[in-house]
Amino acid sequence: MLTRIFKNLPLLRIQLNPKFVVCAAYSISGHLKPSVDMEKVYLRNLKDSEDLHITFRFVNEELHVDRQFNFCRRINEPIDIALNRIRNNIEKELQKRFKKKKNAEVQVEKRTEQEINIKLYRDGCEDSVTDITFAELLHENPVGIKLRVMDKNFDILYNQPWITTLQVPSCVLADHLVYPTKLHLQFCSREHSKGLWYKALMPASGALPAESMWELCGEGLVYQTTQHDVGYNLKLIVTPMNEEGLSGPPVEQITKCPVQPGPGTCPYELRQVVTPKPLEDPTEIRVVTYNLLADLYADSDYSREVLFPYCPPKLLQIDYRKQIFIKELLGYNADLLCLQEVDQKIFEYDLKTVLGQSPHKFQGFMALKGDCAEGVAIFFRESRFELLATHVVNLGKNISTLPIFKDLWDKIKTNEKLAKRICERGTTLELCLLKVKNTDFYVLVANTHLYFHPDADHIRLLQIGFSIIYVEHIYKQYLKDYNISCPNKLGLIFCGDFNSVPECGIYKLMTEQFVDKHFIDWSSNTEEAVVDVELSQPFQMISACGTPETTNYTTLFSGCLDYIFYNGNSFDLLQSVPLPTHEQIVANEAIPSVCFPSDHVSLAADLKFKSSSL
Repeated sequence: MLTRIFKNLPLLRIQLNPKFVVCAAYSISGHLKPSVDMEKVYLRNLKDSEDLHITFRFVNEELHVDRQFNFCRRINEPIDIALNRIRNNIEKELQKRFKKKKNAEVQVEKRTEQEINIKLYRDGCEDSVTDITFAELLHENPVGIKLRVMDKNFDILYNQPWITTLQVPSCVLADHLVYPTKLHLQFCSREHSKGLWYKALMPASGALPAESMWELCGEGLVYQTTQHDVGYNLKLIVTPMNEEGLSGPPVEQITKCPVQPGPGTCPYELRQVVTPKPLEDPTEIRVVTYNLLADLYADSDYSREVLFPYCPPKLLQIDYRKQIFIKELLGYNADLLCLQEVDQKIFEYDLKTVLGQSPHKFQGFMALKGDCAEGVAIFFRESRFELLATHVVNLGKNISTLPIFKDLWDKIKTNEKLAKRICERGTTLELCLLKVKNTDFYVLVANTHLYFHPDADHIRLLQIGFSIIYVEHIYKQYLKDYNISCPNKLGLIFCGDFNSVPECGIYKLMTEQFVDKHFIDWSSNTEEAVVDVELSQPFQMISACGTPETTNYTTLFSGCLDYIFYNGNSFDLLQSVPLPTHEQIVANEAIPSVCFPSDHVSLAADLKFKSSSL
């Protein structure tokens, strides 16, 4: 990525708490344009830091100097010491310049050595501000404080909007969304900041295009590329702004690679013919569940050589795949999204960014799977729901301690190998309670991703058993807490990658409400066999998409592992979105592939609260 800075950027800025700061604005891999009219100093004061970072750009045409200086000083250090350090560094820079420029006038050198005066002073008073620390100076109102560097005088601005990090994607596809992969702001917000997108053809020399060659193509921090952008590099200019309309210095970045052709029409776009717009009836809810295939599991030699050898490595890269699955998620016009294998960085920098913007306005929260950098996430459309509560339970860490789990735990804890294995799992259950706006309906949403191992049907069955116990406990609690007199007005939706085919005990428990002690899953591992355990649950759960032949398809395995379960006492099924055909899935041998960003396919369904509940 190529980074440039505008002519009106400040000569000097002061920042505190540098661990949160990466100066992308000054990280120059392109060109830093000289500007001699920079006459402002930016003071930035972040709390709870002992360090004071001072960065300024010193420009002097007469001396042929254009150099960025960076200092890290202690916040309680006297100002005079820091200014002396600045003076010494400028002297060193000038000495290097004089050595390179052998024909420099001796009198210019001597005059320069005598005139390197640097001081802080108050407007209207030439006396230097001395015998004070930066901490003391910043504690006071710095208005009226000026900085002089040789013959330049600078005004000081305090806590102006600022960009500390700006990155753009390494891969951009036509007909997909592009946005900053990282945008870190201070003293302002993403909501109020402004973005402008430009495009230009890069010269064969590799030099940056002239300013006149850049064509404005989009406004806002998110831009929808088109086929007309193919072959062009994009430039994003971000101006940080706060809610009062105060703006800071803009920063730009240019994509390394030009916009690439997209994959064309994908099977999910054909599925979305039945979801052309969001539902309008407040009693209707569109639900999507999707295992995104975490980058953690896609970007490795093992995944490229063993799990997905049929998929070209570039199509496994997250910068490619995320563009596909984000476009797919948006195209369902859903109200609820239950996601699995969500990379933490993708949640923070991509999903929250794109799904949270207008007109979608999703709010989401994520729960990590144990110590992994991936987990499960729930997003809901804010225009449809009010969030009342959230819950996250790491099953492995809690099944031996939570009182509500005691009865089931006591039945299995004597098998040491079984107890150890299930307690070591990072499996997480995520729940949220939503109130449907402008109605007296509520929805309890559960989302999970159960243990994957082939010999672990008994572990998964126990995991769903503990999960249902927790869900039932929360469900009953909220009936009471919110005075819900009709239980059917509190709908239950349970989504996830259950890693279990319909023939196994999980589907039986969810749809038939009971698994007896002789069920075959209990002995899927003879050393860890579960003895004398039966499971039951009180909810009349139905699979919204039935039992499709496959929701996960690789050359090593294919089967139905993902489900949207809903409480049939509360909801009717309006439609389940048709799944891709077998021919579409195997068009490139298996998935992931050019049009499928994951080894799973998404499921989507429309539910409606029963008329008897109205």
